[in-house]
Amino acid sequence: MPSLDRRRFLWGTTAVGTAALLAGCTSNESANSAPNAVAGGSGQNSQPGKQVTIGFSAPAADHGWMAAMTKNAKAQADEFSDVTFKATEGTNDVNQQIAQVETLINDKVDVLVVLPFDGKALTEVGRQAMDAGIPVINLDRVFDTPLAYRLWIGGDNYRMGVNAGEYIAAQLKAKNVSNPIIGEVAGIDSLPLTQERSQGFKDALGKAGFSVGPRVSAQFTSESGEQQTANLLQSAPKLDALWNHDDDQGIGVMAAIDSAGRKEFVMVGGAGSRNMMDLIKADSGVVKATVLYSPSMASSAIALARLLGQAKGIGDMAEHDIPASITTYSAVVTKENVDQYLDVGFDS
Repeated sequence: MPSLDRRRFLWGTTAVGTAALLAGCTSNESANSAPNAVAGGSGQNSQPGKQVTIGFSAPAADHGWMAAMTKNAKAQADEFSDVTFKATEGTNDVNQQIAQVETLINDKVDVLVVLPFDGKALTEVGRQAMDAGIPVINLDRVFDTPLAYRLWIGGDNYRMGVNAGEYIAAQLKAKNVSNPIIGEVAGIDSLPLTQERSQGFKDALGKAGFSVGPRVSAQFTSESGEQQTANLLQSAPKLDALWNHDDDQGIGVMAAIDSAGRKEFVMVGGAGSRNMMDLIKADSGVVKATVLYSPSMASSAIALARLLGQAKGIGDMAEHDIPASITTYSAVVTKENVDQYLDVGFDS
């Protein structure tokens, strides 16, 4: 395994369609180009209110998806005249991130948004903030206990697999392929997120009467994606479909496919990089779709942090308070709808 900064293995193992929930207070009607996806403004909650200082802490922004998380958070904060954004320098050192969050607590920020490098290791400092009366939004990589956060918002790994499997099954059935060979390029097999994605994929294919064929495990890096995909292609002289769990890893996956000169199958990506969306839109190769695990969730976290700091709820919901948990939806991006998702694509 190369470097810890490339491991998105601590992503939340709970499954978050934030756009719909935010529509009443901060709709997505106006969106900037990737990777700075932001929630636009409409309705009463979009009007300037009480000044809110939001502290933000995340791992080092040296990975395509992670870099987009940090960029999106800042871009969203910049949309609000009533928000002061205090971000720490991204780090993959757990002890350093703990110290940085403690500094934000001591600075008495109004709300904390924390994407922990290690959810378990950062749980105690999350509890410190909550005990100090500072509401914490736990972004994606989940803390060990809800006592450490007011709101968790993150992605849905199982649904990624389900939606990838359902899309592939529909494509194959439309072509009357009765006994397809379906490959899978997974992430790190020992990680819960990979297991959840693979289980969802297997379950969806099983429901359609299909099964997963050749399968390899990479490490969420371009290098490992290329090596493992080359191995898979060598072992499978024919494929009908292929699902790659991660679009950053997918750069290497595509390199292996191009090097092998293979084009007989349909490929689906994962996470929603701008690179893959461009390939989908061009529709000139094997990539036909990607299932989202979008870093736009960071934009939503900042929008929600502002509302928490102003003691406001979400428009179009009967409840007076912000929910305790939000799971973003893993939409399937295809050539038919790619234009509406380009704003949440990130650069690998």
